[in-house]
Amino acid sequence: MVTPSLQMYAGVKSYSIKGKLLTKKDMQTLSESRDLDELVTRLKNTSYNDTISKIQKPFSAQKIELALRDRQTDLHHTMMQASGGSNVMFAYYLKFILRNLKIILKGKILGRPQSEIEAALSLHPEELIKERDVVIKALLAKDIEEAVSVLKSIGIGEDVEKAYSLYNEKKQIQVIDLYFDKSFYENLSRTVKSSGEFSLHTLCGMEIDYYNIMSILRGKFWNLDENQLQHLIVANASSESKEIFTRMISADSIKGALNELLGTHYKDLVPQDENDAIVKFERAFERRIYDAMNAQFVRIFSFSTVIAIVRLLDYEIRNLSSIAFGVEQNIPSQTVMDRLIVKEA
Repeated sequence: MVTPSLQMYAGVKSYSIKGKLLTKKDMQTLSESRDLDELVTRLKNTSYNDTISKIQKPFSAQKIELALRDRQTDLHHTMMQASGGSNVMFAYYLKFILRNLKIILKGKILGRPQSEIEAALSLHPEELIKERDVVIKALLAKDIEEAVSVLKSIGIGEDVEKAYSLYNEKKQIQVIDLYFDKSFYENLSRTVKSSGEFSLHTLCGMEIDYYNIMSILRGKFWNLDENQLQHLIVANASSESKEIFTRMISADSIKGALNELLGTHYKDLVPQDENDAIVKFERAFERRIYDAMNAQFVRIFSFSTVIAIVRLLDYEIRNLSSIAFGVEQNIPSQTVMDRLIVKEA
């Protein structure tokens, strides 16, 4: 339970963590590393020193990302405990577990070797909450059918079956991500609505809108039919949102779907240029969410700062993982920086 004293304590910790987030200048310096050895050396001069020092040579972008995500998990878990085991914080924590399940399921569908799947995983999130069984069973399943059967025990087997069926029809591996994300956002929506933290309704609602809108746009790009698109939508959206989503689904083109947003508070996110419209809209929406999370820190001791800090940490880890990949692949620094979502100086 989130008591006033716990909320204050968690709020103070949120401000402390925010003060240690890397700046755009820090990211620029890191992105200019000549190789991964230099990147690791530079990361050791940041708050990530203890985490990065544990990585064994030879360095790889994957090793760096896994180490960074373990630290992110630790901080999230710490904030979850500091806030008295908040259900909303736990709902967000489940994203770490679902990420591992996505990797396992997609690896089995694509026929990747077991060793390759295992190398992409860290079971640290499961270890912290002592819930390894389901992920381990899915990992050790002999095929995708057995893995889906395992997931029925935690209530997402039906969604995974639909995702696998749709993948077989469309051969778009990203549909697996969408169905796992649907499970995540449906649970988040239920949890936020049942909590007494009304400041979170708008903040978390924006993220749920993001999922719904992007699912419709991607589904249209993959030529999903209206019934398939309806199955991707988080069911407990508001009646007003449902009406907009229904019109987007019925639109005869991606442009038509985006135009349905021109009468909403997301109208300024709709790109005027049709080229790469989905990518441009997605980036603009992600920036909107990022800015909204930063804006929570004008609200002293609001529980929204606790949610905001774990979300801002996620943006930072994504940025650092992109930098590590860019350095590994010799991608120009400016190209990498252009892809990051980071607070302007």
